[in-house]
Amino acid sequence: MESTLAPAVLFYVVLMGLGFRNALIAALAWSWAAVARRVITRSRISGMLLVGTAMLTVRTAVSWVSGSAFVYFLQPTVGTFLVAAAFLISVPAGRPLAERMARDFCPLDPDLLARPCVRRFFLRVSLLWTAAFLANATATLLFLLTVSVGTFVVVKTVISAAVIGLAVVVSTLWFRRALRSDGIHVRWGALSQVAPHLPIPVPVAGAVPIAPLAHRGSVGSQIGRACGHSPDGSPPTP
Repeated sequence: MESTLAPAVLFYVVLMGLGFRNALIAALAWSWAAVARRVITRSRISGMLLVGTAMLTVRTAVSWVSGSAFVYFLQPTVGTFLVAAAFLISVPAGRPLAERMARDFCPLDPDLLARPCVRRFFLRVSLLWTAAFLANATATLLFLLTVSVGTFVVVKTVISAAVIGLAVVVSTLWFRRALRSDGIHVRWGALSQVAPHLPIPVPVAGAVPIAPLAHRGSVGSQIGRACGHSPDGSPPTP
């Protein structure tokens, strides 16, 4: 929201009141302010925020020189077409971009990623994201050519949020189904329920190593059993 929805809303408000060039400055200032806030607070700066801010800087410079709102919005539309092509090409190459995206947002165990069902899932879901980006870019270009700038900003924001949000929901449900087909059950928050009871690890002669998280069964129950806890998370009875 901070790097997508907020700049779009700010751009629209300033565009309606102060004109196109001021809207360019306002949107760019917002993005760089988000980066500066993270630097000051020593928070983690995501790669997506940095890339987005850098691309917005280039877009703003080109559009400022040309004075064209069409050029300003055409650049990310072309970029979305290129992203769709990259997702498509990654499938026959055997290196699905959907897997790389998933690892950026959620650390996944290598043993889990090596499972055939998971490999198939990421190959297929990359095609889903190809279609999502292609639909988003096509709709954006259509409205860019047919409606006013103010209307376009609103419509583009709604369509992009709807398409990407739908793709995220479908991908998540599809991932859970793929894991269940291989006997792996996902329970969101199960790890946090067990974690408060975990003992502090100390070297013990003959200790049994903790089983990998990608074993069959729920993540939380695997950790609990590996640490000697009962399924409800309570410590073992002496």
